[in-house]
Amino acid sequence: MTCHEGELTVHGERATLRFERRLAHPVAAVWAAITDPVQRGQWLGDTTIADGVIEMTPNGPRYPPERTRVSGRILVWDPPHVFEHEWRQPILGAHGGVVRYELHPEGAGTLLRFSHRGLSVPGAKGFHPGTHAFLDRLCAHLAGQPLPDWQQRYREVADTINS
Repeated sequence: MTCHEGELTVHGERATLRFERRLAHPVAAVWAAITDPVQRGQWLGDTTIADGVIEMTPNGPRYPPERTRVSGRILVWDPPHVFEHEWRQPILGAHGGVVRYELHPEGAGTLLRFSHRGLSVPGAKGFHPGTHAFLDRLCAHLAGQPLPDWQQRYREVADTINS
């Protein structure tokens, strides 16, 4: 499986998701899309970043906000290269893990390396198609294109990785 499609690795009872996306946009534009609450709200969901804490409610899954709401401390803030934060979500209990975005210049574009580590194995399997769908939405947002429907992309990716 390529990193564009995502890679799931398991270490004992914990799992890590990794994705790489080559984006035809400068690092500054990608950084803004992942850290500016207004832009992030367009492709991911309502987001607040303040006082070393991130809070968000992803807008793709059709669950009540109390199930999808995420919060966590910002662990690394190194503009415009690394943004890392805890992922605490009530439905995951203590197994929400840590999300990391790494941005590397590649010519006029950006190599995005995304990881979500510390998940339970079942949690990672569920997050795999959902993360893919959100990254597709990020790409569309950056390109100024209509955002793909999260539910539809989730199903398409889930069907592909589970076949």
